Amino acid sequence: MAEWSPWQTLEALRREIDRVFDENGSRSVPSARAAFLPGRAARRYPLINLYEDTEAVYVEALAPGIDPSSLHLHVQGNTLSMTGEKRRVAGDVTPEAFHRSERATGTFVRHMQLPVEVDEDKVQAEYTHGLLTVTLPKTEKAKPEQITVQVG
Repeated sequence: MAEWSPWQTLEALRREIDRVFDENGSRSVPSARAAFLPGRAARRYPLINLYEDTEAVYVEALAPGIDPSSLHLHVQGNTLSMTGEKRRVAGDVTPEAFHRSERATGTFVRHMQLPVEVDEDKVQAEYTHGLLTVTLPKTEKAKPEQITVQVG
């Protein structure tokens, strides 16, 4: 008679759940339309790169087609909030005229945790050719301090 193991049972359950999700589409990749629905997958748009150097934290957000006047950035503590709107095609194209519409539109909200404290008063943002670049200077206490070593 085989010995019962709770770990084997849990592993079998995990494999079964993974199989169900794989058959019905990936659970981690939202549909294009869901990217603009608040609370569903808003955190996935725009796609970003977040990096830092000794002086600042940088956010590059890939956001083509965004109306620059609709972009709003807000920094509070260690969180950067980004909102905006991606409008429908320009002109008087009615929804009935579309045969295919794969480019999502609507408002978006994205919040991201910053790795260090930044100076909210010195944040700069630039939107060029669909790329939003945000420069968030670090506070003095967040900058790395060089400590000299005395050799004796």
